[in-house]
Amino acid sequence: MDLLPDSIAEYAEKFSSPEPDVLKKLNRDTHAKVLRPRMLAGHLQGRLLSFISRMVKPERILEIGTYTGYSAICLAEGLQGDGLLHTIDHNPELRDFAAGFIREAGYNKQIIQHTGEAIDVLPSLNDHFDLVYLDADKINYIRYFELIFPKLRQGGIVLADNVLWNGKVLEKVSDNDEETLGIVRFNNYVRKHAGVRNLLLPFRDGLMIIEKVSEA
Repeated sequence: MDLLPDSIAEYAEKFSSPEPDVLKKLNRDTHAKVLRPRMLAGHLQGRLLSFISRMVKPERILEIGTYTGYSAICLAEGLQGDGLLHTIDHNPELRDFAAGFIREAGYNKQIIQHTGEAIDVLPSLNDHFDLVYLDADKINYIRYFELIFPKLRQGGIVLADNVLWNGKVLEKVSDNDEETLGIVRFNNYVRKHAGVRNLLLPFRDGLMIIEKVSEA
């Protein structure tokens, strides 16, 4: 989802570093072969994820919501040395599709795919993370964050996607709109959390940058 006017988005893409060829191909194939291709991070957000990862210089990355692997590949561009990226997705039908592009991008030894519900997989990951990308079902954002937080290093960064949810956060939310309610609750939860500082960027569908500053 993208809240930017198409003309602005196209201009921004024109004056940003291009997608690597493997990501161009992944972008095309996702739109041609996979349902809900708008879930793909895409050119601008992909380059932003890559930039942030290269600035953080992470040794361990966690992603919740692999989809077709585009964002995982972008985040992996910043991995240091023998760093690893764990990515979780509940849809087994997309696993091989994503794995093929991860292999083509040269990250098959650094990106570890987990298939299952993140609520079940996260407790089994005995690692600490420097960078986390959260882009899964919005109802469970707070639950994911609570499971992630103890595994996040001091000064570690969480990137939460879709926190503007197509502008619905500004509207009166009906009681049965669980996805929007999940985002509204998450945004308020982060704002009140004593252990973080955060910045909500009005970029595409909203990207929340959250830094862990204490264990509180």
